[in-house]
Amino acid sequence: MSKPVVAIVGRPNVGKSTLFNVLAGSAISIVKDTPGVTRDRIYADCNWLNRNFTLIDTGGIEPDSRDIILSQMREQAEIAIQTADVIVFIVDVRQGMVDADAKVADMLRKSKKPVVLTVNKVDSIQKFGNDIYEFYNLGIGDPMAVSAASRLGIGDLLDEVVKHFPAESAQEEEDERPRIALVGKPNVGKSSIINKILGENRVLVSDIAGTTRDAVDTEFVRNGTEYVLIDTAGLRRKNKVKEDLERYSIIRTVTAVERADVVVVVIDAKEGVTEQDAKIAGIAHDRGKGIIVAVNKWDAIEKNDKTIYEYTRKLKGTFSFMPYAEYLFISAETGQRLNKLFDLIDVVRENQALRVSTGVLNEIMSEAVAMQQPPSDKGKRLKLYYITQVAIKPPTFVVFVNDKELMHFSYTRYLENQIRDAFGFKGTSLKFIIRERKEKEQ
Repeated sequence: MSKPVVAIVGRPNVGKSTLFNVLAGSAISIVKDTPGVTRDRIYADCNWLNRNFTLIDTGGIEPDSRDIILSQMREQAEIAIQTADVIVFIVDVRQGMVDADAKVADMLRKSKKPVVLTVNKVDSIQKFGNDIYEFYNLGIGDPMAVSAASRLGIGDLLDEVVKHFPAESAQEEEDERPRIALVGKPNVGKSSIINKILGENRVLVSDIAGTTRDAVDTEFVRNGTEYVLIDTAGLRRKNKVKEDLERYSIIRTVTAVERADVVVVVIDAKEGVTEQDAKIAGIAHDRGKGIIVAVNKWDAIEKNDKTIYEYTRKLKGTFSFMPYAEYLFISAETGQRLNKLFDLIDVVRENQALRVSTGVLNEIMSEAVAMQQPPSDKGKRLKLYYITQVAIKPPTFVVFVNDKELMHFSYTRYLENQIRDAFGFKGTSLKFIIRERKEKEQ
């Protein structure tokens, strides 16, 4: 089951990013006293009371603003609201309740989502205690007093948030069907690929970047296997304002990737690979998913015998953080290589679920150590005692060593390469957990 999503929403400059940074444990968002400074939505993986969840920081909502940036921020907050399981609605005790707060509250009521009303900047209950009651007028529940800057009331706030998560015991029956997420920038052809696979116009396709908005699941059967395609799609046309929709894509990408087994990162061959593509692929990489990079519109490229080689080299340069990724050049327009896409998806799925016996792993590790001596520091040498696989999706290995500090990432990568040489693991990341075991424990 995918992790619950918690969205922090509110009008600009009430302290959303400060609270986000406290909960995420690091200053990721830009915080300034200018309304609307949180431009891009930022997300983080969090844990409270052994419950994992994805936290999303949104731009502030100015309900009636005609300013393009603020109207874009309102739209991205609306997307966050639609995607979230729980909404943390922040208001500012020092500014008091303003008309914009009431309008945001109206939006939240319509969403029918659980809302935790959070009154921020309450550095002193003695000083601001009575001012909190004013926010009961929003009619959206009991206000909770916090001070994000002083880290007061954060535990109580998280207790309340977690109460609204779906009960873990009430999870739906385990769905074993492979889930494939198509992600990428607007207008790279994700919906066209699905339409071609399905042979019908199930998903609206248009040349306006961003006509498809929310995640849509499509089920279909191929060669006797039932798949679920997760397209970050679902119609909501934009009017007059031509927006930069790329910043809206991140939240849908995060939630689609979270639910997928294999992620297909779709790139526009004509446009080439961009920094935004790398960001989107990075989300799938961080979450340990199987990854295929599909270069769409390949039929529109003038080619010679070196084109694919040169294009692949560029892709591998941009995606150097995931050297295991698989690449495929396709065309949704002509159907070129779309059959191969699913053959590749099946290979990546198998690799994601591959288990290697402990005995074989330790043989590989012993050979690796014999071929390349582990590093040492100040006369103390790293010793690798034992390795075992503890999980799949992604394949996860625990390595027991004498000193974690000596296990440099380059030696971990060397060990990973030895395992890949033996078993391939194409298309999937491998995760390594380093544990310390003292010599006397041997």
